[in-house]
Amino acid sequence: MAAEVATSALGGWAAADPDVGGSGSEDEARPSTAAEAAAAQKREERLRKFRELHMKRNEARKLNHQEVVEEDKRLKLPANWEAKKARLEWELKVEEKKKECAARGEDYERVKLLEISAEDAERWERRKKRKNPDLGFSDYAAAQLRKYQRLTRQIKPDLEQYEKLKEQYGEALYPTSDSLLHGTHVPSKEGVDRMVADLEKQIEKREKYSRRRPYNDDADIDYINERNAKFNKKAERFYGKYTAEIKQNLERGTAV
Repeated sequence: MAAEVATSALGGWAAADPDVGGSGSEDEARPSTAAEAAAAQKREERLRKFRELHMKRNEARKLNHQEVVEEDKRLKLPANWEAKKARLEWELKVEEKKKECAARGEDYERVKLLEISAEDAERWERRKKRKNPDLGFSDYAAAQLRKYQRLTRQIKPDLEQYEKLKEQYGEALYPTSDSLLHGTHVPSKEGVDRMVADLEKQIEKREKYSRRRPYNDDADIDYINERNAKFNKKAERFYGKYTAEIKQNLERGTAV
């Protein structure tokens, strides 16, 4: 009887407590909620990385487009644009330096020389000495250009005659593609004499110049190869005057 009372009491308590029957379903729901939260977090992380990659791609595309535009601009510029730009920047700096020196009452040339080191000055002097050096013959175009530059440096313009011609011809002095110049210009006697004197000077200088030739076609062949030819030339240079009579006797057949 006591057992029945205990059983009924226990059963009543179990029926009265509603949490005892639903604890199993809540334990099953908690892991699924945690998995969904982890999946949502992972998806959010992936979306964030995707957005970052998308922004980097757009930035790279923008930078590439800017670089293409800049490269197109550089290709359309002249070949020596960088040198011209550097030259213009240097000239602007020089002008600013001159203005600063003038404001302080100083001589710009003196200030510039004070800023030049001894090594730079020596290097510039060497560069001036080897300006337009004779590098030997490379081709006929280079030789012609060198000759033209040397002749044009010798020209001394007659400014008085230039002013007279400008007053006489006006705009016709500066010809265009439609100008007809044949037979319109008559050189002065002084100009003709100057041209003749210059040509005579060139002819005289050309006569003094003789090009070295590797061999003489009319000379006697007294060698068997190039090495022997060089040896014979050395021997002739040092002992030719002593052996000239012997060689003449051998050639005449009168040698003793």
